[in-house]
Amino acid sequence: MEIGRFGPGPASMVKARTGLVGWSQQRYAAGMLEHLKAKNRSWADRKVASDPGFFRRLERQQSPEYLWIGCSDSRVPANEIVDLDPGELFVHRNVGNLAPPQDANYLSVLQFAVDVLRVRHVMVVGHYGCGGVRAAVDGKRRGLVDHWLHPIREVYHDHRDELGGIVDERARLDRLCELNVVRQVRNVASDVFVQEAWSRGQPLSVHGWVYALGNGLVRDLDVTVSGPDDIERLF
Repeated sequence: MEIGRFGPGPASMVKARTGLVGWSQQRYAAGMLEHLKAKNRSWADRKVASDPGFFRRLERQQSPEYLWIGCSDSRVPANEIVDLDPGELFVHRNVGNLAPPQDANYLSVLQFAVDVLRVRHVMVVGHYGCGGVRAAVDGKRRGLVDHWLHPIREVYHDHRDELGGIVDERARLDRLCELNVVRQVRNVASDVFVQEAWSRGQPLSVHGWVYALGNGLVRDLDVTVSGPDDIERLF
């Protein structure tokens, strides 16, 4: 601490007060999450009570049959929706459930799932009432996320005649959610990692689903692609 002629200087006193405030804020922030830690302990206890070997098995291997490509929306918890335990579903989530061929994050997940985990099913899962889909076309500017959502605007443009004929805004956005899922299924199925898997005879299917927040059910859009020839019907 800086000591002046008559005691601590103003700068030192400010630093000391700032340090105390910072320490207090850290303690407060840490305390705010105690309920989550308690919930974690409770969850782990319940898992062990119902299946004593659960975490030991989970520690040894990861062998999911499914890759879920979904939205980051907190109301769409992948494992819970399809009632699968940890280790049974490989998950990638982003705003708007996109599968952009230029995104290294998504591509890394896809390659690992297909080449290493050898999943048998990839599900692209959108959801009705998606804020990302709405934000893509409402004309408002939000910054970086506008660039991310550009593929959805492209889908809107490509289907503007159909979408323009839907008078009800909610129904129009719901249909855009579906069309966006179909486009992302096409992106996944067209990717080189998926194409190479099919060429070596690896069983792999890409599906398009939409989840309804209102009743908790998924709707299969019937756009499943299980080989190169199936892609044509998505255009």
